[in-house]
Amino acid sequence: MKSVNFKPPVATRKHANRLKYDNDTSKEPVKVYCRLRPMVHPNDVSCIKIISDTSLIITPPESVTNVRTANKAIQTCFSHVFGPKVSQREVFNVVALPLVKNLINGKNSLLFTYGVTGSGKTYTMSGNVNDAGIMPRSLDIVFNSITNYQTKKFIFKPDKLNGFDIQSESDALLDRQNELQRLVISHNEKTSKLSKVDNNNDPNKNILNLSNESETVDVDQDNAYAVFVTYIEVYNNSVYDLLEENEGKTRTLQSKIIREDGNRNMYVHGCTEVEVKSSKEAFEVFQRGQCKRHIAYTNLNAESSRSHSVFTIRLIQAPLDKEGEQIVQDKRVICVSQLSLVDLAGSERTNRSKNTGQRLREAGNINNSLMTLRTCLEILRENQTQGTNKIVPYRDSKITHLFKNYFDGEGNVRMIVCVNPSIDDYDETVQVLKFAEVSQEVQITNSTMSKLDLGYIPGRRQANKIFKEARNRLESAGNPDAADLELDLGLVYSLGGPFPEMELTNPHNDKIITTLMRFLELRIQKRNLLQEDLKQKQTNFRNMLATVERENVSLKIENSTLKASNDQQKKKISALEAHICKTESQIDTLLYRLNSANDVIRYLKQELKDKDMLLNQRAIEKQRVKEKYTSKIQAETDKISKELESKLRRQRERLQNQMKEKDDKLKLMKQILISDKEISAEEKLESKERDQVTREKEMPAAIKSTVTTTTITAPETEPAATTSKSSAKAASIINFEDNNDVRLSRKERIPVVNLRYRRSQSADRWIDHRPAGLVPVGTILQPFIRCKRSVTQLTDPKDIINRASRYCLVAQEQDTDGELETKLYKGDILPTSGGGAQVVFNDMEHLKQVSPITRRKRSGYPSPDNQKDSTSQKDCCDSQENNLKKQRV
Repeated sequence: MKSVNFKPPVATRKHANRLKYDNDTSKEPVKVYCRLRPMVHPNDVSCIKIISDTSLIITPPESVTNVRTANKAIQTCFSHVFGPKVSQREVFNVVALPLVKNLINGKNSLLFTYGVTGSGKTYTMSGNVNDAGIMPRSLDIVFNSITNYQTKKFIFKPDKLNGFDIQSESDALLDRQNELQRLVISHNEKTSKLSKVDNNNDPNKNILNLSNESETVDVDQDNAYAVFVTYIEVYNNSVYDLLEENEGKTRTLQSKIIREDGNRNMYVHGCTEVEVKSSKEAFEVFQRGQCKRHIAYTNLNAESSRSHSVFTIRLIQAPLDKEGEQIVQDKRVICVSQLSLVDLAGSERTNRSKNTGQRLREAGNINNSLMTLRTCLEILRENQTQGTNKIVPYRDSKITHLFKNYFDGEGNVRMIVCVNPSIDDYDETVQVLKFAEVSQEVQITNSTMSKLDLGYIPGRRQANKIFKEARNRLESAGNPDAADLELDLGLVYSLGGPFPEMELTNPHNDKIITTLMRFLELRIQKRNLLQEDLKQKQTNFRNMLATVERENVSLKIENSTLKASNDQQKKKISALEAHICKTESQIDTLLYRLNSANDVIRYLKQELKDKDMLLNQRAIEKQRVKEKYTSKIQAETDKISKELESKLRRQRERLQNQMKEKDDKLKLMKQILISDKEISAEEKLESKERDQVTREKEMPAAIKSTVTTTTITAPETEPAATTSKSSAKAASIINFEDNNDVRLSRKERIPVVNLRYRRSQSADRWIDHRPAGLVPVGTILQPFIRCKRSVTQLTDPKDIINRASRYCLVAQEQDTDGELETKLYKGDILPTSGGGAQVVFNDMEHLKQVSPITRRKRSGYPSPDNQKDSTSQKDCCDSQENNLKKQRV
């Protein structure tokens, strides 16, 4: 980088320095490209001017106080200069497309993006949703080129030593099943994690569509391909694997070490290599690693990269066997090439970024690693231009140590310098352009990995495909011998490539002679092999000709025999043709007769159909007349039966009235006879016994069949109180009354309840047991009990003991006169030894409600009606007395 006033120009001076290396065609300089970022604000002043496709001029601002650079424009040349309006596609076609071709052809390549923070490095490398960058476009072209020649997953497996092994189909199938199970198990976890990830880090956010811009590169159709990707970052001079799956809840990545493989290539030991089958899958892997990259906010950039990221695309290719179907199971035939895309962190000054703490430490490590890269390139340039042998400090930085083999002479190296033309970034831009000038003067050896030549014929995959299609067509056509056909592509009849260069520049150089001897030995071996193969093919061809000749003679004999039989068949055919003509004339006659018979049949069928219709109409008329007369007969029968029923009903009612009148007369006579006689003491006793028996018969069955001491439980259904057979105590306590009994004096009556007995109302808790009634009681007054609990609400025997002390069973029935009688059977609840409860009946109340109706007496003797009235009055008094008892309860 010189001032524009210096002569000769920069391009001429650099060309003069490179004349020394023009004789060595295996080396080429590092190609450096410059890309200018568009101005952020329209009012910003630019300090850079593009004067051609390969050069630009940078003018210092007036505020610069350095005397050496003040008012001096500086011109810098590059391999190509991209202006602010250049598209991503054009940058890719010029810079990265040749590297993608090298990748497919088996060469290694390295691409850097270098510049100040916020100059567009990440945009150039990755792009965005609307405009893809170099990395996604490279993946798209690679997969578009090898889409029909990819192997199944896990055929190639990393050996953890920067190489690959070839697995059998069974082992690959087992690995695919294991991966499928792992994906199914972790599906829910990934779904929950993706829902919590920020939208900026969502892997599904950036889905690039490059179908309209897709290009392809010619590939070897006889090879099988697979693509692996890795993604690492160098943060604070430590290497981290961004695709590593962390176990557990920790998100801390483990630092990796850099090692050297058997071919003296540097690699990251233990780095995760992911096999991808499409550009979309590869970009999703990149986005997954992008989420783990160290990005922070600074004054110069809202999303500043705080680390160097390296995304590597590794293409593995291996030849197919001579039949063009399976991969050759030999690790030596594998060719591995890689394209490393490096997004360097931006260089920055502390006084502008205002970094402190962790940001300041990160900026220091970034600047140190970039300084080490610049130092290594300067020493390389000095060793190449001046012939010195200084030690290049690759190990001072992880980024230079990782790509040591590239700078020592393995593959192509290219760099894109991203520049912000704003006048505020003048100082940083000058330093970037100085670094670009040093990089362009470094020579890199462009070597290609040698492939092992197996001597198979080219195009065998396509030939095998065509052969299979032809055999399938023959099998579908019904040829039984198609399945036995075999394809033998054989060897390539070529002794190899051209002779190596034999120009001797040094009399002591034995390398050329050794190489020539090895080459001639291989040609002799190949010639002997081809001669043996040719002799074998000649022998096979002679045998095949003899076989064909024998088959030809047998086919001629068979042909003459077939001709004789053919003549005989022709004579038979002519005779059969004459017979056919005669038969056809007979068939025509029979067809005419058949058509006539069909016409007659149709006429007869139509006539038969008409007669069937007439018969159906007559049958319908008969059915209609029958229904008419049947309805009339039914109506007359119903009328007669109703008249008979009404006559029978009237006669039955008349007879019932007569019997009722006779019964009333008999009852009246009975009352008159009873009132005239005096009832003796014995008759009274007998009457009382009969009444007692009658009361026992009227007592409910639940009271008869229970003992005095009864256990109460709390089942799910409605509980019923049971008692034992009536004892003397129960007989003495319970008293029944009836309307037909003779009135007793007050002294002769047995008291039902002790009127002087008083129980504390607060101490008694009643259980109200009311079975389903036999008569409707909707309009009848019912007994009222305070502090009661229904028996249906008791679910546990403990509730019976703890919440109740008295039991009441209500029974309702009709007496002989049809009046409602209510009987209340009362008792005490006592606990049992088994944890249950028992009831001891000790009281009974008899309630009866009669409407008071007054009747006139016909004579001095009480009529039955008068006796009923007196009984009703007595029952009313008893009911009032019982109501008083019920209120006491």
